[in-house]
Amino acid sequence: MSDAITHNPNTGEELARYPQMSDEQMQAAIDRCHEAFEQWKLVSLEDRADIIRKIGEGLAANQDKLADLMTTEMGKLRSQGMEEVELCAGICQWTAEHAPAQLATERRELQSGEYGLVAYEPIGVIYGIQPWNFPCYQVVRYSIANLMAGNGVLLKHAESVTGSALELQRIYREAGLPEHLFTVLVIDHDQSDAVIAHNKVRGVTLTGSPSAGRIIGEQAGKALKKTVLELGSNDAYLVLEDADLDRAVQMCVMGRVYNNGETCVAAKRFIVTDAVYDQFKDRFVQAMQSLKSGDPMADDTDVGPMARQDLRDDLHDQVRKSVDAGATVLCGGEKPDGPGYFYPATVLENVEPGQPAYDDELFGPVASLIRAKDSDDAMRIANDSRFGLGGGIFSADTDRAIELATKHFDTGMVFVNGFGLAQPNMPFGGVKNSGYGREHGGFGVREFVNAKAVMVMAA
Repeated sequence: MSDAITHNPNTGEELARYPQMSDEQMQAAIDRCHEAFEQWKLVSLEDRADIIRKIGEGLAANQDKLADLMTTEMGKLRSQGMEEVELCAGICQWTAEHAPAQLATERRELQSGEYGLVAYEPIGVIYGIQPWNFPCYQVVRYSIANLMAGNGVLLKHAESVTGSALELQRIYREAGLPEHLFTVLVIDHDQSDAVIAHNKVRGVTLTGSPSAGRIIGEQAGKALKKTVLELGSNDAYLVLEDADLDRAVQMCVMGRVYNNGETCVAAKRFIVTDAVYDQFKDRFVQAMQSLKSGDPMADDTDVGPMARQDLRDDLHDQVRKSVDAGATVLCGGEKPDGPGYFYPATVLENVEPGQPAYDDELFGPVASLIRAKDSDDAMRIANDSRFGLGGGIFSADTDRAIELATKHFDTGMVFVNGFGLAQPNMPFGGVKNSGYGREHGGFGVREFVNAKAVMVMAA
């Protein structure tokens, strides 16, 4: 067995080592989680909600510690780490307030018989495989909903944020969650396959790449286990001819470089109608050029380092391949010398099909700028993608933007005249190669439950 090793992406220095579980330790952890579930499923919705609420309070009380840890382990701006913890605490509070009603047993009339009941019952242990880019949020997003539903939860977090995973486990436990009900597994990929196949694991959720989603979906499918997959995207943001350009530029820059550009639902492709293309381009490039890269702990830093060296190398390779295929670099595009895994804010123009900048997800601070003839052409280009997680529309005609968003944009989420991340009361998830299933907004608490029909017949 090898250790899980974390590094500081700002310096490249090693942070800590965490012993990997043996197969026997992993199996014992699964068994203990299932045993805890057998008791937890009998706890009332109100009592579960009380503990979920206390977890949110525990997250808020540890906000500074969690933000420092996330910044040190994966390089996000500390201020954005603070925002992430606030979001996580908000998810807990919203779930505690609203989920009991969403999970309450429903009574229905029967055509024959006295009445029917629909009971939303937990199904067992749910296994989550989560990435490094939002070390707290990715975990809270699936675990809180499933704990509220009465399930047990296992977590395999990305190796590079193992410290964050274990800190969350501590906070959950200290908030009163029964021991072993939420368990971090420090394991490798081969061991992870065994977790998916384990007969006490009843569902699997993954946030990751489409290639990982295919593998996990196939493995779970062979075992007839339900999955929820959130697989990233290359979200398009449309700037129409009547858009407020000042706001569009501000929001598009934020949408591209938030979390150092390492966000699945980030703005990535910027599709601008011909009437305002040149004006937008000039302002957008100037704004991207003015961003300051540096220490993510510093208050005046706009863009921190990427999380790992291999991620930066992969991103740069995508930029170079796009340029070789005809794209033009308007700013950035070169790896800097020196310590840390930094990559400059970059804008590519002349982006066309066949280039990584058009076809693929660029997971870092690189923007793809695309000219469209008009709004119809912009929507065509936006939907010309194998992905469909999020997107955005900037237009002074809000009603028209809403119609485009609801009837024509082939994605799971659309932002109108702004950029945003998750909202506790709105569904989160995508279509096409961005995956399936929904989290938040009352949808997540019902993804891994048994909607059980109980029919009381006439005596």
